[in-house]
This record gives sequence, C-alpha cells and structure tokens, in this order.
Amino acid sequence: MVIESRSMESAEEEAQLGQESEEENSELSDDELQEAFAKGLLKPGMNILVDKPKKFVNNVEGMKQCLADFRKDLPWVERLDMTNLPAEDIVSKAEGKVSSPTNGDINADDDFQREMFFYRQAQATVLEALPLLNKHDIATKRPDDYFAEMAKSDQHMQKIRKKLISKQMILEKSEKAKKLREQRKFGKKVQIEVIQKRQKEKKAMMTAVKKYQKGMTDKLEFLEGDQKTGKDSSQGSKKALNKGPSAKRKFKDQKFGFGGKKSGKKWNTKESYNDVSSFRAKVAHAKGGKGGKKGGGGKGGKQNKRPGKSVRKKMKARS
Repeated sequence: MVIESRSMESAEEEAQLGQESEEENSELSDDELQEAFAKGLLKPGMNILVDKPKKFVNNVEGMKQCLADFRKDLPWVERLDMTNLPAEDIVSKAEGKVSSPTNGDINADDDFQREMFFYRQAQATVLEALPLLNKHDIATKRPDDYFAEMAKSDQHMQKIRKKLISKQMILEKSEKAKKLREQRKFGKKVQIEVIQKRQKEKKAMMTAVKKYQKGMTDKLEFLEGDQKTGKDSSQGSKKALNKGPSAKRKFKDQKFGFGGKKSGKKWNTKESYNDVSSFRAKVAHAKGGKGGKKGGGGKGGKQNKRPGKSVRKKMKARS
C-alpha cells in the first residue's frame, strides 16, 4: 500500500510539471510571436489551413453482408410491397398528345409532370395490388355495418361536450343580458315620455283653470261633463229641451221651489188671512154626500179606519 501511494504521488508531480512546461512553451511562443510581429516578419497569408481530402469508402461486400443479415424471406401478404412503373396515360394518348415518360425520366423541376407521375404510379400499383389481395382473400372494401373506433375516448369527448355546452350557455346569458339592457333603455324612454306627457297635460290644465278664473273662458275642457262632445250628446240635449221637465221634477219644483229664501214662506199674511175664497164648508165639517153624519158609510165620512192597538192584538191572538 505504501508503494502504491508513492507511485500515485509521483504521477501527480509529473502531471503538474508537464502542465508547467506547456505553459512555459506557450509563453515563450507568445513572446516570440510578439517579437516577430514587432519586427514586421508576420504577414497575412503565410499560415493557411489545408484540409486533408476525405477518403470515401464503398464497401460493397460489407453492405451486402448487412443486407443479408436483416433480410427475411416472407410471403407477399406479410410484406405488401409493390415495385412498378407508372400506368399509361390514356387521356393524352386518346387526344394525340405526347405521352409522359414511363421509365422515370422526367423533369424534376416541372411540378405538374412530377405529380402526374406519382399519380399514375399509384394508379398502376392499385391495378396490380387489387387482384393479388382478392386472390389471398383479403377484403378491400369496408362493410356497411363497419364501426370504426374513435381516436379519442368517451371521457375526453364528454369533457369537450361539457365545454361546448358551457360556452353556449355563456353566449345565451350574454344575449339575454343585452336584451334586458335594451328593454331597460326602452322602458326608461317610455317612462320619460309618459312623465313628459303628464307634465304637459298638467300645464295645460293649470292654464285652462287660470283662464277660467280670469273669465277668459266659460268652460273647462278637462272636466268629464265637458269632454262628452259629439252627435249623440248634442242630440240628447236637444231631445231633453224639447221634451221638457218630467212630472217628478215639476212636483219637486212646485214643492221646494227654485232656490232662494225658504224660511217663513208658509206664514200667513193680511191678504191670505182675509182671503176665504178657497174655503169649503162641506170639506171642513165632513158634510155632504150620501153618508150624512160623520163616521157614516158615505163618501164624506172616513173610510177604512184602522183599528186600535188592543183590537189588533186580540185579532192576532184569535188568528
């Protein structure tokens, strides 16, 4: 163990000495370069880096060996590879045009010619592959009840559906909010119009009242009685004037008069006291007629006299 430790220490010392010697050489080389640059000995183009030519190796035998190692002799059904030339251009042949090359010699810069070459090559592959697939009993058409598995799971699609529904609900809410704002604006506008209309009517009413108070007009148009205008009302008033007051109205007018002083109206005066023209003796003393005496059965006597209270009670008890 002591020998090994000493050998390790000696190796470290040698490495340090090597680094110091390299630094000294680099320092010396730098000094020499500075002296040469000061003397004008260094000029551009004196030191040129030259790359060594690359040697290309075409190891055909090695490539064949590698190809033989991973080559497998599998049937065509397992490989499904096709190598063929493009199909014949029937359209250009029928129209008499020069047919495109079929051996692959095409202009690579001509995009249309290149794409047509790929298209006709795929067409030729399909025409050759379909019979081979049918020969090996491989279906080439999708059945009517074919159910293809979705690339995304049902859970993922449910998340997408919820997200779409939430977006739709947000849009509906925003539309409802817009409608409500419009309705509020319209409602405020209608309310302002109603208030202005009321203020206008009130102003017109106050003006009419002032005119009526000053005697500038004899009617108030805003009253219900004055608002009834038209043919029916005019005809009704004319009929009422032509017809005159009713019997009830006449009796009340005769009894109560047409206003004025009513107290003391029935007091006797000197003229009424002395006026005896309306006095009738027969009426006053209940005489005259066939009845004869008072209380008789004639016209002058009282008829249908109501019985007294005690008599009415007795009659009621009997019944």
